[in-house]
Amino acid sequence: MSKKALHERAHKLAERYCVSNGKKFRLKDIDPDDTAWLKEEQKPDAVKALAEGVDALAELQEKLYAQDRWSVLLIFQAMDAAGKDGAIKHVMSGINPQGCQVFSFKAPTSEDLDHDYLWRCMKCLPERGRIGIFNRSYYEETLVVRVHPEYLAKQRLPEELVTKHIWEDRFEDIRNFEKYLTRNGVIVRKFFLHVSKKEQLNRFMSRLDEPSKNWKFSSADAHERGFWDDYMAAYEDLIRHTSTDEAPWYVVPADNKWFTRIVVAAAVIEALSSVDLHYPKVDAAKRKELEEVRKALLETK
Repeated sequence: MSKKALHERAHKLAERYCVSNGKKFRLKDIDPDDTAWLKEEQKPDAVKALAEGVDALAELQEKLYAQDRWSVLLIFQAMDAAGKDGAIKHVMSGINPQGCQVFSFKAPTSEDLDHDYLWRCMKCLPERGRIGIFNRSYYEETLVVRVHPEYLAKQRLPEELVTKHIWEDRFEDIRNFEKYLTRNGVIVRKFFLHVSKKEQLNRFMSRLDEPSKNWKFSSADAHERGFWDDYMAAYEDLIRHTSTDEAPWYVVPADNKWFTRIVVAAAVIEALSSVDLHYPKVDAAKRKELEEVRKALLETK
């Protein structure tokens, strides 16, 4: 498949799940089991398409690294067992490790809590020429902290700042922060891997039944499942309030891992293709220098 055809196909698939204006967004409109126009029997074709996408990403990432002008921030959010780790692993499998950084954000440390809630993520932003991946992110501050208000109390904020508008305030902060990043050459793309409650249960049971997967399971996962509806409401609200043209959300159906991965790959290809990536051009002085080096090397035969 030609590069142009691949990029066009990636654009078509990614656009289907892109939310750049959340005003009318409703989570119920996205079916976690959706596979667009692809059927289960086409899974082998999807696997092949993913491989082609990985190759395309490798080439785009090499240009990104060489050009050293743009950087990319990919944010992954999801309920437990939605497949974040697998999506990151498979989609980024062809990327040069020198040009990619992955950070997983767990519960904040005491040092984190002594700073503003964006601080620990700011420290991990990608350098120019690199792809940065956040496995969870500052969005946890409008998700788990919202579902569990006791966590907010641990942040020791001045009482007068903890108002009924705190979530709207945080959405505004995040929008402004992401606009600031885009104005400084950071391409921001955000993914919510939308798994169904039924499929999450299936994956939890698989982790319990298969000894090789036991390490993946935590009793905390089962505990958080009890707050499913609260999390879905929180996700819908944050997507409605933080989807922008500069930093859109991709609400990706996650009940079929093979499909989730090709959508994520398509969206990343689309993001990298949205800017003018190219290898640095060599000026006349540099070309002259290279010719002199060539001559010197040939003389050493």
